[in-house]
Amino acid sequence: MFKLDDISLIQFRNYSHARFSFSRNVTGFCGKNGSGKTNLLDAIYYMCFTKSYFGKTDMQNAQQGKQGFRLDGQVTLKDKCHQIACVLRENGKKEFGVNNENYTRFAAHIGKFPCVMIAPDDVAIITQASEERRKFIDYTISQLDATYLQTLIDYNKLLQQRNSLLKQLADTGKIDENLMEVISAQLVAAGNFIYARRSQFLEEFIPVVLNLYYSIAGNEEKLTITYQSHLKSNDFKNILLKNKAKDIALQRTTQGIHRDDLELGLEDCPFKTTASQGQRKCLLFALKLAEFEVLLQHKGFPPLLLLDDIFEKLDETRMKNLLFKVCIENKGQVFITDTHCSRLKEALEQLQVAHEIIAL
Repeated sequence: MFKLDDISLIQFRNYSHARFSFSRNVTGFCGKNGSGKTNLLDAIYYMCFTKSYFGKTDMQNAQQGKQGFRLDGQVTLKDKCHQIACVLRENGKKEFGVNNENYTRFAAHIGKFPCVMIAPDDVAIITQASEERRKFIDYTISQLDATYLQTLIDYNKLLQQRNSLLKQLADTGKIDENLMEVISAQLVAAGNFIYARRSQFLEEFIPVVLNLYYSIAGNEEKLTITYQSHLKSNDFKNILLKNKAKDIALQRTTQGIHRDDLELGLEDCPFKTTASQGQRKCLLFALKLAEFEVLLQHKGFPPLLLLDDIFEKLDETRMKNLLFKVCIENKGQVFITDTHCSRLKEALEQLQVAHEIIAL
């Protein structure tokens, strides 16, 4: 069992100094907009990922007018207590550690205390460009496989280096061909590893998403999810050679695993242009709950589940299906935010699930 016992926030967003303890598996945070519900969820996420879920820089997470912040939390994992601490100093230096031992590489923390967040803006995974779907896939696999995360970090650095050489060639007409060859070879090796790992993961992941979608939506709409990659039909080394002239002209590496995508379809049409808002929400929840289930299967314990304003844009039936999934079938710890205390309380009481509601 993995459980967050308590968390304290000092100068984090709108919190000067606050501490919260959690005694139930299901905790609701309710209050008006601007009361700090989402900030509290993000602080919990921060403890698991060493950064904000919403892409804020470290300094942007400090309370307005302050130069730093501190987060402390106690978690219980497999009957052992762990103290997690994050400090952002006034000079901008961040320290992050567990049990009084700070990391030299923050990436080493990812996956130790797994967490899944569902927020309103996550619909971008479905409606926006491929980068959002790649990021979602990468964050999930990174919680399962530290080697994948490090290889992904290496790939992105190599991609930047190759693109810089391409720009240099376009600007000056000169390039270090030996260096380009070395960087391209390393890029190919890293890209091949990432493609193989993504393919393996998605073979397991996609059927879980489809089953969850049908369960939440309550019907049998024909949903399709297909992994698209340039590496499916060609060797990565050949791809780079074939596109070299194009890459030079555009000053960037035009093909590779950094362009991978999940193609989403509904009744043989593109999902993003066909689906209703309710269907988009159902697919979003299916993707995120599939992430939860795969993490549970591989870790042997459920990750934390953070649900931010999930009551918006879902009808009553779909909401009941979702809450049943996350609060009854799920044996892990769930945190839910809502602007209406009475609505949240009534929904949890109808499920007859043990819970606590914290008004902010």
